[in-house]
Amino acid sequence: MATGKINVSVENIFPLIKKFLYSDHEIFLRELISNATDATLKLKHLTSIGEAKVEYGKPIIEVKVNKDKKRIHIIDQGIGMTEEEVKKYINEVAFSGAEEFLDKYKDAGKDAGIIGHFGLGFYSAFMVAEKVEIITKSFKDEPAVHWICDGSPEFTLKEAKKKDRGTEIVLHVAEDSTEFLEDSKIRELLTKYNKFMPIPIKFGTRTETLPKPEGAKEDDPAPTKEVDDIINNPNPAWTKQPTDLENDDYKQFYRELYPLQFEEPLFHIHLNVDYPFNLTGILYFPKLTNDLNIQKDRIQLYQNQVFVTDNVEGIVPEFLTMLRGVIDSPDIPLNVSRSYLQADGAVKKISSYITRKVADKLNSLFKNNREDFEQKWNDIKVVIEYGMLSEEKFFEKADKFALYPTVDDKYFTFEELEAKIKDNQTDKDDKLVVLYASDREAQHSYIEAAKAKGYEILLMDSPIVPHLLQKMETSKENLSFVRVDSDHIDNLIKKEDTAISKLSDEEKEKLKGEIEEVVKEKGYTIQMEAMESSASPFIITEPEFMRRMKEMQRTGGGGMFGMGNMPDMYNLIVNTNHELVSEILNTKTAKKRERLINQSLDLARLSKGLLKGEELTKFIARSYDMIK
Repeated sequence: MATGKINVSVENIFPLIKKFLYSDHEIFLRELISNATDATLKLKHLTSIGEAKVEYGKPIIEVKVNKDKKRIHIIDQGIGMTEEEVKKYINEVAFSGAEEFLDKYKDAGKDAGIIGHFGLGFYSAFMVAEKVEIITKSFKDEPAVHWICDGSPEFTLKEAKKKDRGTEIVLHVAEDSTEFLEDSKIRELLTKYNKFMPIPIKFGTRTETLPKPEGAKEDDPAPTKEVDDIINNPNPAWTKQPTDLENDDYKQFYRELYPLQFEEPLFHIHLNVDYPFNLTGILYFPKLTNDLNIQKDRIQLYQNQVFVTDNVEGIVPEFLTMLRGVIDSPDIPLNVSRSYLQADGAVKKISSYITRKVADKLNSLFKNNREDFEQKWNDIKVVIEYGMLSEEKFFEKADKFALYPTVDDKYFTFEELEAKIKDNQTDKDDKLVVLYASDREAQHSYIEAAKAKGYEILLMDSPIVPHLLQKMETSKENLSFVRVDSDHIDNLIKKEDTAISKLSDEEKEKLKGEIEEVVKEKGYTIQMEAMESSASPFIITEPEFMRRMKEMQRTGGGGMFGMGNMPDMYNLIVNTNHELVSEILNTKTAKKRERLINQSLDLARLSKGLLKGEELTKFIARSYDMIK
């Protein structure tokens, strides 16, 4: 038996490991199982090239908990270690990594990925254990070794009786970590971090029901047997070739990733690249609502099938963080800060690749089955519109498949829309005016007025529409988006011919003053306009620019205009050619004039959805009185 002192200048490094990584101490299991997996895969490689003259077989990794003795065992059938290798890899290499870790990451020690990066994977065991044993036998013809360390730099090393190849780690769990002696806790961690590890992981046994033998009676119990409980799927869908998978395989894998999701994903994108970086994965488009903040299930990031995080910002383009699925890459530097990630060249290439693959997939879905794509549009549009807004390359590619639905549920690409409306919706300055509504019900009267003129009206109702319209207007020449309720119908698309007013300029000024007197407390800007006599007498509009700035501010971005909390601004447009307006002008008594103005204004407010509460109650009572 040998004893010794680990060559390390920090007198007792274990409390420091525990202190710096305490909030992430559950990752000890991830790290130890990763080591066991590496040892098993190394043996597979050495047997395949003839360097290890042993049977590889079908190895498993086993995790056992002995609650009474306060021990956790992690057992593999991998490459094992000789005495010299234990001295080198356990006593020397890991501790040089430990000191580097302490020097560099005292302030950032809460990062769950740090340990493995510094060769500290094995020593994460001391975050939960007061003593650790390694019992290991190499695939080489050398004696087994037993290493014991009690959390100080002292260790003992002696020969062991172990006959089978591989390594067993025994953790003597510390008093402050007894939660890890619960089967439910270990199962939770294995499911979280090791669910898709490439070697089967056994944790206990389970009862399996067998088919009844021939001739058994109906009420005879079915035979059962105890089988190993393998808690992981060593061959998840993303590790396979797309040609080997059916649509049902992708759906099954989605349910495996998100067992509590009951809705099927709309479609998937299989990522598979090995140059200039390695990356595999499957991304799913779920059904999305207009609420950008709801995100329970996120994309999971793996490194060689080991779960790392579901915080993938900086690696996946921001607009795609609303998707679900898996990305696995050994080339992502997982153990550094997000600011470093965002500046890292490899990560930028990965982000660009994912953006391109998603755009290409959307384009092929659109081309191959347009009808299906149109049906799914409302469920995916938020992601696509956000991508158009935030990623220039995606914006360019999306021109082929981004759809613009109308209030009549027709769908156009921008090119198709332009061809359809340019003759009727080009104004006197040769600008194409695209009319849109954001709420079919609330803006119904404005939509109908525009339809009567033969105009096409889009339905643009996602929360980032104001930002997207701004982007479209600056990216394309001679284009303007105008909401149908932002002005009266004749002003939405300015043509040369304008209606002639039945009222003289003097009459208009007089009437304007009388209306202003009645509505002065309500904050409307009054415009006297000559329209068709069939148009409404009073119309309330909200100027496009001001309303859009206000909406942009609500969804982030309005602050750039330095406008603070912008008030609502409405115009009251008075149709000088409507007979009711002439009656208001010619009414002899001020009381009747005021009543007609208030009633007309409230009708306009009602059609705009602005009449609420006490004012609505009064309006209804007043209307009944007028009927009587």
